[in-house]
Amino acid sequence: MSHPYENLFRRPYEVVSSMAALASVGALWTYQGLFLVTPATGGVLSVGLLSLAAIRARQARRLIRFQRNLRSLPTYSLAADEIPCSSTELFLGKGFYWTQEHTQRLYTARLPQYKHLTARNELYQWARRMERQHPGWIANQLKRDAWWNSVKPLPPVGGDPVIHGVEPDERDIWSSLGERVGHTLVLGTTRVGKTRLCELLVTQDIRRGDVVIVFDPKGDVELLLRIYAEACRAGREKDFHFFHLGYPDASSRYSPIATFSRITEVATRLAGQLPSEGQAAAFREFVWRYINVMARAMVALGMKPSYEVIYQNAVNIDDLCLKYFEYWLDRDHMGWRDEMAEPDKQLQAQAQKTGRAMYPLQILKLIRDKGWHDQIADGLASVLTNDRSYFEKLVSSLYPLLEKLTTGPVSKLLSPDYSDPSDPRTVFDWQKIIDTGGIVYVGLDALSDFEVAGAVGNSMFADLTSTAGRLYKFGSGYGQAIPGKKRNVCIHADEFNELVGDEFIPMVNKAGGAGYQVTAYTQTGSDVESRIGSKAKADQIFGNFNTLVMLRVKNLPTAEILTDQLPKVQIYTRQLDSATGDGTDDGVTDFTSRTQDKYSPREVPLVDPSDLVQLPKGQAFALIEGGQLVKLRLPLASKDSDHLMPAGLADVVKSMRSTYKAYSDAVDAGLSVDIHDFDSTVSASERAGEVSSNVTVEGSGRGF
Repeated sequence: MSHPYENLFRRPYEVVSSMAALASVGALWTYQGLFLVTPATGGVLSVGLLSLAAIRARQARRLIRFQRNLRSLPTYSLAADEIPCSSTELFLGKGFYWTQEHTQRLYTARLPQYKHLTARNELYQWARRMERQHPGWIANQLKRDAWWNSVKPLPPVGGDPVIHGVEPDERDIWSSLGERVGHTLVLGTTRVGKTRLCELLVTQDIRRGDVVIVFDPKGDVELLLRIYAEACRAGREKDFHFFHLGYPDASSRYSPIATFSRITEVATRLAGQLPSEGQAAAFREFVWRYINVMARAMVALGMKPSYEVIYQNAVNIDDLCLKYFEYWLDRDHMGWRDEMAEPDKQLQAQAQKTGRAMYPLQILKLIRDKGWHDQIADGLASVLTNDRSYFEKLVSSLYPLLEKLTTGPVSKLLSPDYSDPSDPRTVFDWQKIIDTGGIVYVGLDALSDFEVAGAVGNSMFADLTSTAGRLYKFGSGYGQAIPGKKRNVCIHADEFNELVGDEFIPMVNKAGGAGYQVTAYTQTGSDVESRIGSKAKADQIFGNFNTLVMLRVKNLPTAEILTDQLPKVQIYTRQLDSATGDGTDDGVTDFTSRTQDKYSPREVPLVDPSDLVQLPKGQAFALIEGGQLVKLRLPLASKDSDHLMPAGLADVVKSMRSTYKAYSDAVDAGLSVDIHDFDSTVSASERAGEVSSNVTVEGSGRGF
């Protein structure tokens, strides 16, 4: 019968038994005459004693290894070409499946009597005091990373090493690719490894040949370099597209409202960025109708909607009305000009009162007198008959948004001129990216202007959702199908709380059938709720993520998103029970005593929310494959240098390093990163032959 209480925290007494058995073998053959045994008997005894020594040594080694693992935090790093990739599974890192056994061990490790076995014990604290008091040789020896140094400093990753140390036998953790269409949510506070996990997943997606779209609101230079390096390594350099609001001169161009399935999407994407709470909801609906009327007229006239064109027509819709009236009347009512009358005093007074141009009002009067009707013309007429100053007050919330999206170099980036032969920057849309198997890095420069970043990001999500609808209805393009399988669309949204909106809900809810695989990274659940403005909608979004990866978090409600999905388990607490009693009446026994270990079951959560608050950087709990809980360590990029960097983006990378404070993630973690200038004369094929990323990482600062 197995013992209900596994005690791996006791002293390894098996060492004594093993050494005694070995000593007995030595004595047996050294003093054969003393033991009076024959050689045959001595051989049998020796085999038995050696077997006992081996068994006891193995048991002792298990205890010693387990206790050493409690206070260690080994570095886990992989070179770029060492990252495994499978066509059927997704590699997540090293770890183990968390069970009741590990909950029991974690509880026991935190008992006061076993404090000496944990990482930050009294001996460890003494070593740190000695370093401060005696800098120099003594401090260097105490810091040395050697097997004999049991008090070497822990990597600067914080947290409690015991959480992962309760299982010394970890292995590679893989998740089925079939789970990716159920989408993945990654939660973790700032600078704990979310972006490094994104690099790991993106690397595998690129190598599998999937369409990869990465949204990076803050601008992480290591993520950009990793994406480009992996595109080169996979022979997909020509598929790489760089879009960045902060560097429009080096960026590809993209119009968030130029492509759509239904014309109403243009108004939805723009009006969706406006406030919708309280009385603002009525103004938002009015703006939606105003944009929709303009968009319908522009499409009918053969004009491609863009932020710039919509802004031009919004501030002076009279010209758009005139152009459409003339187009429509020339098409359906030829000779209409001959029937126009001179403007009377009433019409002149109306033009003066409303602030509208005379000629469009003159045409409008003819249309009404004749009783001619057209849906678009009727919509424009309803706008034209309103007083200009009054009407502009109703749509005033639209102008600041359009002003932000059409100011400076960003205007030509978001409103590309498709007919300009002097602009060498490429233009892309999501259908083209999916059809050709593209790889897109989207930098939204949220640190400079979070409102523009949010507006563009929301519109991009809406455009992607619309594209998914077209894939549902009409099937994939020629490029999405590659030999043997359908190419998936892997969307990685870092800091997605800055981008999420109502358009994100149908993407995670219904776009899986179109091959979309969304991986969203954010800090807390409250960030999403605050951004979207509704707890019910936030819960709806979270409910569509079948896979959950949670790194260190700082508030309990976020931790409970994971722990509330886990069952309760029973652990055992051990108590020493001792009692004495008076003697019996037989005159022989003066007293009786009893001492026993008492084991009491206790129901606790499989993982407590406080454990998620204490995770070291780069460690995570994950719910994969239908609620299987695993404990993970994420790999750190190795020290190997990778010279795969685009020559055209060298200046952008240098500027991103010096500008974005997000890059201090690596600095705060103790890393030293060097950029190697790229020789523009090196061919693409030579760059693709390299094997690591454009980053040299020195030291083991992250420890994951």
